Amino acid sequence: MLLDTPSLYFRAFFGVPESVTAPDGTPVNAVRGLIDMIARLVKDRSPARLVCCMDADWRPAFRVAALPSYKAHRVAEDGGDQTPDPLSAQLPIIDAVLDAVGLVRAGVPGYEADDVIGTLATRCAAEGGAVDIVTGDRDLFQLVDEGGPVLVLYTARGIRNLQVMGEKEIAAKYGIPGRAYGDYATLRGDPSDGLPGVPGVGDKTAAALVTRFGSVDGILTALDAGVTEGFPPGSRLKLTAARDYLASAETVVKVVTDIPAPELEDLPDTLPTTPRDPETLIALADEWNLTSPVNRLLNALAAHP
Repeated sequence: MLLDTPSLYFRAFFGVPESVTAPDGTPVNAVRGLIDMIARLVKDRSPARLVCCMDADWRPAFRVAALPSYKAHRVAEDGGDQTPDPLSAQLPIIDAVLDAVGLVRAGVPGYEADDVIGTLATRCAAEGGAVDIVTGDRDLFQLVDEGGPVLVLYTARGIRNLQVMGEKEIAAKYGIPGRAYGDYATLRGDPSDGLPGVPGVGDKTAAALVTRFGSVDGILTALDAGVTEGFPPGSRLKLTAARDYLASAETVVKVVTDIPAPELEDLPDTLPTTPRDPETLIALADEWNLTSPVNRLLNALAAHP
């Protein structure tokens, strides 16, 4: 199981009231919410291995160089991201709790959590292992693979009502080949990431193009070859005008699946049945009012087969 940890703690922060605080008044809603999410996932899905994937860089330079608008709307005045201060204060607590429990965190400088997930999922699937990716980010739909299988447990409806998305589910929902979500998003755009898309190309046209040509590369190859068959009316001119965008957007949208990083080798990702550092965990639970969620997580881990 690969957790898109930033996606989960943002969801927890906005889903659990800020009135949930530590004794000193510090909000701990994101910490408590994340711990409870992990406990629920362990209880319901029983993963043998689990990695909390992290953003070491939320806006990597290689993506910004390819498309300067990438997440530009999220840049704060100081150049950092617009993470709310009450959430930023909780991130070190999250790290400390995960470490004390014995849940491995994985992040690589210069890459997002998505890329860590892509690399680990691809590696595991190549070894014949099944992978569950837990996220609220549709970009990770591009990683689904019947062969692993690699599935996305999509959190849009909440952690208790996960949508299990594989190739068949994505094909049914979007009318595209099951692993082509990245190409589809490139064409139609994604405002949440600052991805403009091709002007005048909406969901239906994007789906038709990806189904016909297989990928953005396939579309560009057809354009260069002068192919006219298979392009919806008017779309060829729109795509030609957006050719520079299409050529650069792939770098932004495509999840990296082969990060060459020692940080991702030999991860101690076997799910623990007892905490790695019980004394530290007790101290953290007392200091930050986390006793109940920590106990729920420990109970889920202890009951794990």
